[in-house]
Amino acid sequence: MLVAFSVAPSGTGRADGSVHDAVAAAVRVVRDSGLPHRTTSMFTEIEGEWDQVMGVVRGAVEAVEPFGSRVSLVLKADIRPGFSGEIDGKIERLEAAIDRQAADPDAG
Repeated sequence: MLVAFSVAPSGTGRADGSVHDAVAAAVRVVRDSGLPHRTTSMFTEIEGEWDQVMGVVRGAVEAVEPFGSRVSLVLKADIRPGFSGEIDGKIERLEAAIDRQAADPDAG
């Protein structure tokens, strides 16, 4: 499965509202998991089996808890049994489709 998630504290007491230290703690949990992952400016994607991925998400939430009075979690999952390597495969197929359309704009 692929999961895209974002986790952040609120009630941090920081005047600037920054949550980068908390997010860094969450991303460290993801990186330490050894599972395929990618972090962007808005989300972290992780790929693995259900229990593995959800365990990492839980660990990321727990890593953020000390930074505020509450934690917000946004999660989107693509559950496709029997498939792996989709964290890169989906992007490769998208880029190939874009290239085909650029080469032949009239093709669907």
